[in-house]
Amino acid sequence: MFSERLMRARKAAGMSMNALGIAIGVSANAIKKYEHGEAMPSSGKLYKLAKTLGVRSEYFFRPTKVELGHVEYRKRSNTPQKTLDRINGDVLDQAELWTELLDLFPDSVRPISKFTLPGNLPETVDSEEAIESIAEQMRKEWQLGLNPIPDMIDCLESRGIMVICTDVNIGNKFDGLAGQINESPVIVVSTTQPGDRQRFTLAHELGHLVLHGRLPDTIDEEKACNHFAGAFLLPLIAIKQHLGTYRQALEPRELFMLKQEFGISMMGILVRAGQANVISSSLQKQYYMKFNKLKWRTREPGTAYPQETTFLYKQLVYRALAEDYITESKAAEFLKMPLSAFHKERKLGMADAITN
Repeated sequence: MFSERLMRARKAAGMSMNALGIAIGVSANAIKKYEHGEAMPSSGKLYKLAKTLGVRSEYFFRPTKVELGHVEYRKRSNTPQKTLDRINGDVLDQAELWTELLDLFPDSVRPISKFTLPGNLPETVDSEEAIESIAEQMRKEWQLGLNPIPDMIDCLESRGIMVICTDVNIGNKFDGLAGQINESPVIVVSTTQPGDRQRFTLAHELGHLVLHGRLPDTIDEEKACNHFAGAFLLPLIAIKQHLGTYRQALEPRELFMLKQEFGISMMGILVRAGQANVISSSLQKQYYMKFNKLKWRTREPGTAYPQETTFLYKQLVYRALAEDYITESKAAEFLKMPLSAFHKERKLGMADAITN
């Protein structure tokens, strides 16, 4: 167990055996022996390993082990394997903590429901119209109506999909991934991306869960999931209500305001306007060229849409503490913070209020 976790933590930190050895004062061969289970570090070296790799000492001996399977990355074509190793290590670390936390709760009060797709979804989705229809059906089944989805992470978590936000600093080389943790679906998004991009990634990965196995070989699943994501975030009826049924011109400010309302990028709204036939294909291409010229495809103007994060994990840590399932020390471990910092957070500043 120790050897496997050390290798994972080293790769997650983006360090070679030689670099790690230099950092803690041993040879690369010694690190190799640690990772192959041929030797164990002393307590002093163990402390240095944890500090260098940015983990707690308990990490190396955590009893919970999870398997990440059926992984589909939304990555750039030039994403190096070293970067993917870092992401994978961080995801497994967080997933193990998630799993250990959930296992604390009795089955009778398990706080997250099991994810299931509606039973009446069509067996085959073979056209753009069918993709629109299945996105509308998912919104209806989940009782989302036609209004903007205020929090995509909460929307997915409340229906049994684990969402992990990774802080691995990887620039623009990664958007997200979908997979399974112990047979339960998990979606991972980067915290380095703006909120509208995060939301599109979440909807795209939901598309994989919904569309997988329903598409004929003639339809590219990635493109289909992009279409599903746009339709799920901004339904056809909604875009026609806001822009009208047919337009010969659009103001950039309109796109910006819709972005702030629905949490989908201005470029994504242009795509949806074309799919809804609100604008012609020639006019759509003109706006694409304008976006390219103004470099809006790289960075859109105005205030960025706020990022999303998961609050459920932290809420469950405090719930487990309140129910006496864990101690304060264990709660601090779950939250990856020093016990002193956890004490301060737990008090909500009440001690200062009493003093004053």
